[in-house]
Amino acid sequence: MHDVLAELPLGKIAKEFLDYLTIEAGLSNNTILGYGRDLKNFLEYCKSCNIKNIQELKPQHINNYLRLLTKAERCESSMKRALVSIRMLLRYAKVNSYIEDDFSVFLEAPKIWQRLPAVCSKEQILELLNAPDPKQEFYLRDKAILEILYATGLRASELANLKVSDLNLDIGYLRCIGKGNRERIIPVGKTAISFVNDYIENLRPKLQKPFSSNFLLLSRTGRAMSRIELWRIVKKYTSLAFGSKQPKKLSTHTLRHSFATHLLAGGADLRSIQEMLGHVDIATTQIYTHVDQEKLKKVHKKFHPRP
Repeated sequence: MHDVLAELPLGKIAKEFLDYLTIEAGLSNNTILGYGRDLKNFLEYCKSCNIKNIQELKPQHINNYLRLLTKAERCESSMKRALVSIRMLLRYAKVNSYIEDDFSVFLEAPKIWQRLPAVCSKEQILELLNAPDPKQEFYLRDKAILEILYATGLRASELANLKVSDLNLDIGYLRCIGKGNRERIIPVGKTAISFVNDYIENLRPKLQKPFSSNFLLLSRTGRAMSRIELWRIVKKYTSLAFGSKQPKKLSTHTLRHSFATHLLAGGADLRSIQEMLGHVDIATTQIYTHVDQEKLKKVHKKFHPRP
């Protein structure tokens, strides 16, 4: 057994593990790509340490790798994700009898300070939504993108994968396939519905080509838009709306955070927001209660007679 194991390079097992995630685990493409990037960096470190086989890997190697990430000023959440990737690789190796002991259970994840998400005020959101110029060629599409991101809290990847058949605008909802291929139904407001309908009726047919798929958002060449293109569109209108005074880190995900925060501030219950965002654990959604508490602190500080 050990002679056979000694002939299994670390990189080969990592590839098997990623293939397993792709074929059997049902994880999203973005999640698998994230694991792949993290493991690629780790394997490069192992190569520099002359570690070729998985049996040669020891806890101190992983601890030293995390120290290198710290020196490289990688954020703590990035370090935690890297450690999760390594842990899952070792767990896979143990289940498949490539190693006898899985020491990953004894590895401590770096402590993560909870960072509050970047959120725009309602006034800032309105400025961004009004940034597209009706005279521009792709006004209807770009306006629909901004409106639906804020109206539904969709991730950029979820919006990019949205198909026309996923929409039921007569009733006012859309069907979304999120992380882990989990399906959820999200209501859509009348304003967003109006702009999406306008795009579908008046611009999408012009963008559509014989090879075009059923994806809702099409590029000028008729192909489905990517999440990177959606990110660029949001950045473009952020620059137009705010110029040099634009809010820090305003992106597609900022609209998602703002969607949740504004719902909570308006009286929506946390469980409903969890459902609309597609969070598996409500603890993930609870971060927005802290955002709202920050607002309360500012109000208290501004108006209370005793500082």
